[in-house]
Amino acid sequence: MSEEHYFSQEPSSPLKPKSIQIPLAGAMVNVTTASGTFSPLQLDVGTAVLIDQMDLAPEAGNLLDLGCGWGPIALNLAKLRPKAKVWAVDVNSRSLELTAKNAKELGIPNITASLPEEVPADLQFRGIWSNPPIRIGKKELHELLLKWLPRLESGGEAYLVVQKNLGSDSLQKWLTEVLASDFEVSRLTSVKTYRILKVKKNS
Repeated sequence: MSEEHYFSQEPSSPLKPKSIQIPLAGAMVNVTTASGTFSPLQLDVGTAVLIDQMDLAPEAGNLLDLGCGWGPIALNLAKLRPKAKVWAVDVNSRSLELTAKNAKELGIPNITASLPEEVPADLQFRGIWSNPPIRIGKKELHELLLKWLPRLESGGEAYLVVQKNLGSDSLQKWLTEVLASDFEVSRLTSVKTYRILKVKKNS
């Protein structure tokens, strides 16, 4: 199955586990990936760019990795912020299984891998980190972001990494327009061909 279908709920491709190395809180560790998930052969460049900014993550509270894949963002958040509870959310069941497996094998207890509907509806997040699934289409992406960004706590911040040629600038403009005065949308940084967008919920 191609990477474009990593957002399928039940991947139809055979499970082919693969061990790769990724950075985790400054050290290199082995994790398990598999076909039918996002970027199973190596750490995606955009994800790596986002991980490099994780010193901005809150020390505690509920943190969300939206579209967790096999877990690189959630694993780094949870390792760097042991007092936080990290919710790793994805529609892909194989991704959730791999995230849970990697967390267990790396001895990281503060990750909960969940389908979207398994997250308590009244739960708010101090921070949201995401390499969002741009390829699901603009309408679906907008619906996804409007579902989760409003669940930031007052003063909470979201960080989204988006490749420039996949519409980072237009996404920033849309977020600014649709979220209006309730949020502050800005570009945190540009690295290589990637932008990191910051969305802060006003107090």
